[in-house]
Amino acid sequence: MRVRIPSVPYLNKLRALKVRVRLAPSPTGTLHLGTARTALFNWLFAKKEGGSFLLRIEDTDIERSQEKYIKNIYQGLNWLGINWDESPVIQSERVNEHKKIIKTLLSKKLAYRCYATEPELDEMRETQKRNGEAPRYDNRHRDLSPEQELEFIKQGREPVIRFIINDQKLISWNDLVRGKMSWIGKDLGGDMVISRRAPADSIGDPLYNLVVVADDSTMKITHVIRGEDHISNTAKQILLYEALNLNIPIFAHTPLILNSEGKKLSKRDGVTSISEFKEMGYTPEAMANYMTLLGWSVPEGVNERFKISEISKVFSFEKVNKASAKFDWDKLNWLNSQVIHEMSPINLLDRLEPLFKNNGWELPTQEWGQHLVALIGPSMTLINDGIDQAKPFFEEPSIKEDGKKQLEKKEAKIILKFILEELTKINAPTFNENQAIGLINQATKSCEVKKGLVMKSLRASLFGTLSGPDLIQSWILLSRFSKDRSRIRRVI
Repeated sequence: MRVRIPSVPYLNKLRALKVRVRLAPSPTGTLHLGTARTALFNWLFAKKEGGSFLLRIEDTDIERSQEKYIKNIYQGLNWLGINWDESPVIQSERVNEHKKIIKTLLSKKLAYRCYATEPELDEMRETQKRNGEAPRYDNRHRDLSPEQELEFIKQGREPVIRFIINDQKLISWNDLVRGKMSWIGKDLGGDMVISRRAPADSIGDPLYNLVVVADDSTMKITHVIRGEDHISNTAKQILLYEALNLNIPIFAHTPLILNSEGKKLSKRDGVTSISEFKEMGYTPEAMANYMTLLGWSVPEGVNERFKISEISKVFSFEKVNKASAKFDWDKLNWLNSQVIHEMSPINLLDRLEPLFKNNGWELPTQEWGQHLVALIGPSMTLINDGIDQAKPFFEEPSIKEDGKKQLEKKEAKIILKFILEELTKINAPTFNENQAIGLINQATKSCEVKKGLVMKSLRASLFGTLSGPDLIQSWILLSRFSKDRSRIRRVI
């Protein structure tokens, strides 16, 4: 394939169009990372050009399409902040229109009924394989006589309908990502099936390439932005646009997303759906930010940590890469941690409080909750990290090995008895930082020990371990509802 930069007339044509783009997911599974990235590139382009982003649910695979997946697609896009501008089009509601188009192609002799059986097609493929030929339909029923058709019908054969592809036809388009693209008709696998098997006096279920062309035309889509795995479909669809005398949209084929081994990202790699990323504790801000970077290069002077509402002002296909993008967990985790660290305590508490409630934890006050998340937020990478880090503030922790060794020191009990006695003189709800620091200093002096021993013993009694967030702030939070006293009492 030859590639070159799009021509000036072509770019002028692009600028003259009122941009209308679409995402057309199939509801046969949850919203996949790759589909969400495609949605994002469409949305960013529409916003940059002042156009419209539309949604079409391609649910014509009746056996596999499910309502729960449609709901998952809507929820995933909304969660990412990708909103659509018109009511979603449901493809299955347009089947009669698709069949009318097939009838038109039949009447113009641009399509025909093919009665070849599956065993006959299998035999054809095996012969091609033995001869070292590429698999393709040999167009054997393109020119059947009425008598031949009648004989096949008497045999009870149900035909598919095929669209005629001229093997010598040159199909070209200017791709916004890949430049000039060219295909020869003979490389498209023979005449294309556009409807499934059905009795000869009817039309079977219309198939993908036909219905996509029909619906994109009806929706007045100006730009079709999708993954590079659709390139061969684009060549076939251009032939259908031409046969039906429809306006051909501008195409952009974005790079695939690969795993660490350089293979196409799939369910075998574990987490691939947007709902799974959400459940793991990734934020929509980080996911949208990271997905934009999967195949798009940040312009000079623009920070790679951004909001999609900001980046839509500078997004362009000139910066979309031809090479596939590798998924990088470390980069995503870093971005997610940055989002969390930049959140205000109020915002972070809004994300965490539902998780706390799922664990049966109730906040004493909203102010106390904000104090808690401000304390644990800087060490969080995922939202879900907040569960483990907040747990010791809601539930009495067990004593771990390092905490046990600390509490076995003879000075530890002396220190903790002193602190507990002093705490009885302090009003728990008003316990503050100055009082906490003063009490530690007082214990250091009165018990004639080093300050470090006092702080380690106190931490081990409160949290059962020697690691954790800032001791003073943690102690204050526990003291607000007297949990510090009960925890110290249990170890002395």
